[in-house]
Amino acid sequence: MRVYDVIEHKKNGRSLTNEMIDFFVRGVTDNSIPDYQISALLMAICINGMDRNEIFYFTEAMASSGRRNDLSAISHNVVDKHSSGGVGDKCTLIIGPIVSSLGIPFAKLSGKGLGHTGGTIDKLDSVKGLRTSLKYDEFVSQVQDIGIAISSQTGDLAPADKKLYAIRDVTATIDSIPLIAASIMSKKIASGAANILLDVKCGSGAFMKVPDKAFELAETMMDIGHMAGRNMTALVTDMDQPLGRNIGNSLEVIEACEVLNGKGPDDITELCVALSAGLLKLSGYRPKVSYADDARESINNGRAYNKFRDFIYAQGGAFEGSSLYPIFRNSSKYLFDIKAEESGYIFAIDSQSVGISALELGAGRKTQDDDPDHSVGIVMHRKAGERVTVGDRFMTLHYNLADIPEEAVRIARSSVKISVEKPVLKPMILKVFESDMT
Repeated sequence: MRVYDVIEHKKNGRSLTNEMIDFFVRGVTDNSIPDYQISALLMAICINGMDRNEIFYFTEAMASSGRRNDLSAISHNVVDKHSSGGVGDKCTLIIGPIVSSLGIPFAKLSGKGLGHTGGTIDKLDSVKGLRTSLKYDEFVSQVQDIGIAISSQTGDLAPADKKLYAIRDVTATIDSIPLIAASIMSKKIASGAANILLDVKCGSGAFMKVPDKAFELAETMMDIGHMAGRNMTALVTDMDQPLGRNIGNSLEVIEACEVLNGKGPDDITELCVALSAGLLKLSGYRPKVSYADDARESINNGRAYNKFRDFIYAQGGAFEGSSLYPIFRNSSKYLFDIKAEESGYIFAIDSQSVGISALELGAGRKTQDDDPDHSVGIVMHRKAGERVTVGDRFMTLHYNLADIPEEAVRIARSSVKISVEKPVLKPMILKVFESDMT
């Protein structure tokens, strides 16, 4: 078989056979197919799409290109969660302790962020001494011992996807739903959990800007999961404004602690309760009242926060005495307040602009090799729908450079629209897709 023929086949709009997919993924993994031919096939897929069986087999082939974990030794009801990413999304740090405190094992392999969004591992890396790279045996043992572990993805997990993603990133083939779905689900399937919840973000700060595309991505990933024998739930959630009030790695850990103590913003608390409820239902957990009520009770009685502390200690982090927050590597040196220049309601906040402003402060990565500053970021004092008057502080930038980056200030100011009219806000949860396997 020649890769030229595989490219020609897909270029002409035909479905790839299982043999063609195996040949291609093998060649990607062992580097026997050059990047220019990989790029050509990716572009043909991006233009002509893939049918249901192609997407599933492509996903399975990538999942099998490296190690496939077996978490059955932990429990049949171990759960995992994936978010498609957004500004201020620190939900993993909240829902993991919630479900674990209720007896459901939470085993998650996470990644670092690229661009303006910090990944879960970036947030955890802000905690002094905390280990984010666990050996597989350590990972399993910790979940068995305390019910929760979050570790970075190892290089042997779906290595074909890592190579393909790097090429997609520079060849304008990122925005293909079959390729996005296969990329995400290959890692979830290889990670080994039987129960997977997807949080698909939709809006200005998400990859999927419009609901129809977000719904299509959610349905495609649900379908892959079902074909792979996984229990699946997907929530499509709003990302038109940042989630919560804190953006930036250590700032987001702080807000996660506040949510777990019942003191966090309503929007992220509401979403994390819903996500936790979805995971509880997937796992087969049977609450006395309702899944959401039990998730809220775990916050209210302190069990979720105590589980978070157990998790931090287990992976090498620490707390200063009775402090609510773990000890961080460092804190930002300077603060810069942005104040309202007119009175009215916050009509809209552009999430992507807020994320780019945080990136200009050093919170994210402009290239894969960048080392983000874990202490910098943005705190939103006002959110959409809230009123401000002239001179009110509605945003604070945390930074470490000698001078405040003017571009960060400019972008942050432009991200907020003030109006005399109070906006009608969208619900946090736009749509739920539930598994038919539970």
